[in-house]
This record gives sequence, C-alpha cells and structure tokens, in this order.
Amino acid sequence: MAARNPGTKLDLEWVSKVRVNTQAVLKRAQHIQGQKIPKKQWQAAWLLKAVTCIDLTTLAGDDTPSNIHRLCLKAIQPIRYDLLKKMDMHNKGVTTAAVCVYPSCVGEAIITLKAANSSLPVASVATGFPAGQTPLETRLQEVRMAVAHGASEIDIVINRKLALAGQWEAMYDEIHQFREACGDAHMKTILAIGELGTFTNIYKASLVAMMAGSDFIKTSTGKEVVNATYPVAIVMVRAIRDYYLCTGQKMTRCNPV
Repeated sequence: MAARNPGTKLDLEWVSKVRVNTQAVLKRAQHIQGQKIPKKQWQAAWLLKAVTCIDLTTLAGDDTPSNIHRLCLKAIQPIRYDLLKKMDMHNKGVTTAAVCVYPSCVGEAIITLKAANSSLPVASVATGFPAGQTPLETRLQEVRMAVAHGASEIDIVINRKLALAGQWEAMYDEIHQFREACGDAHMKTILAIGELGTFTNIYKASLVAMMAGSDFIKTSTGKEVVNATYPVAIVMVRAIRDYYLCTGQKMTRCNPV
C-alpha cells in the first residue's frame, strides 16, 4: 500500500485566499485536449496503465453475491488473455487497482478474491454514498463496519452543503473523524464536483480534504450529472501540487471518476 497523508491543521487563511482563474483553467484544458494522442504500442501501453488505476465497481441496487463474484473475477483479469499474450503482457500481473463495493458486500468480495488467490484490495464506499446526507454518527458507523469487514480502502463522500455554504471548518472536522474511523485503511475523499458550483469551491474542497488527512481525492461518485472533466482535473491536481509545496506531503492522489 502507498504511504499515508498525515494531514495538517486546518489553515482557514489559506483557504479564504483561494481564487481560481476560470478562463486560464479552461484554456489550459483546451490545450491539453488538443495534444496528439499516442498511437500503436504507446497507446496500448497507456491504456494498460489506465486499467491498473481503475477501481472496478458496481454499486448498484441489485448487487447480489453472484454479481460481486463476477466483479472480482473481472478485476483479476480485466483484459482477455489472448490480447495480453499478443502484447507479451500475459505474465505481468495486469489487474485493476481494486474492487469497490458497498459495506455490506465487502465480506463477499474478500472471500472471492482469497479463493482466487488474489491480494487485490477491496475498497468500500461509505458515509451515506452517494449523497452524504445521513447523520454523522451513521456515516461514521458505515466506515467502521466496512473496515471491520476487511476493506483496506474507504471511499467517503463529503457533505456538499458544508462546502457550498463555506463551512470549511465543519467539513474539515467531519473528514478528520472519518480518517480516524478508517484506522489503517486508506481514505479516498469524493468531492462530487458536479455539485460544488465553481472551480474555486472545488479547489477549496480539495485543499480542506487533504488537510484533514485524505490519501486520495476523487472527482465524483459517478452518480452526478457532471463527473470528471479536464478542467476539474487541472484544478484538483494543482491543489495537490500546492499542498505538497506548502507541506512537503506528496501522498495525496487524484482519481477521476
């Protein structure tokens, strides 16, 4: 597992000074999208790399043990063997980064992976996914339950109304409590960027999440109308860079969804 982000004290002065230049972000995103895409073996290499960064998930209302079983087997071998053999990658252990399920399905996922002799991590959503609107103690209990069942990564969602109201101290306190409830499990904080309104809010939410100890920050739950976009990725990555330059902590990573 990767190193942890220990977090820092909440720096409200830093957060209050944040202003994101929307036009500059959009221009930079347009430039990136206009660059040439690698072709042939280089494109294949990047696509394989992308697969290894995926948290393969279902998160559906009709998740059954058989669905979880199939999900885990797909995560272990996400690409057909014959295709991997043609690229001489059949013995390189290409898998997804993890499987991600609801807390109640963690145990089933772990059983399937162990039976397949796989050490693939099991991630679990929690904290009232996807809306994050359940009472705080209920959200904390979800984290504790997922960890107790064996999840090694916890995907939390922020309470968006706190971010929209500029209640950064309250948001920091909630995320910090989630981090403590995670124990040794890595914590990924989902910002639900499609519901934060502005790039400035996205940057501030990224910063506060990192200060509170998030090991990863993620764009979205996949359930919002707007999810990962190039401009949002630029804002979040620059927040990660600035956090590193200010604190020396370079553990936090950005996951587009």
